[in-house]
Amino acid sequence: MDLRTRISAALKAAMKDREANRLGTLRLINAAIKDRDIAARTGDTEEGVSEAEVLAILARMVKQRQESARAYEEGGRLDLAERERAEIAVIEEYLPRQLTADEVDEAIGTAIVETEANSIRDMGRVMAQLKARYAGRMDFAAVGPMVRQRLS
Repeated sequence: MDLRTRISAALKAAMKDREANRLGTLRLINAAIKDRDIAARTGDTEEGVSEAEVLAILARMVKQRQESARAYEEGGRLDLAERERAEIAVIEEYLPRQLTADEVDEAIGTAIVETEANSIRDMGRVMAQLKARYAGRMDFAAVGPMVRQRLS
């Protein structure tokens, strides 16, 4: 079952079970995907975004909520921070399992070997390969400095 179908089924189940918080988060996910579909369509293409792009949307939503939760905590609004964390938990149900630190390190090493990267100038090729293989499974903002360190 593809991701869109799983999200739609979960949305219907949340409606039936009257889970208001879960329903709201699933509606936000659906709206973000549909917005992206509309933006991706051109005059002759009716297809929406790919599965990889849906994963990227979900990862971005998690990151936004993590930043919001941090800001709410700093502002003393623990109730709002908790709501953000609840949304993160719902969104993460649809993301693949995140790689461990050892797996990330191994993936970086493999990508460097496969792209034959040997200087900082090759960082773009390494990052492109990592993004193609591990979309939604690693935090690329954290991986970038690791790749830079390995190549310098």
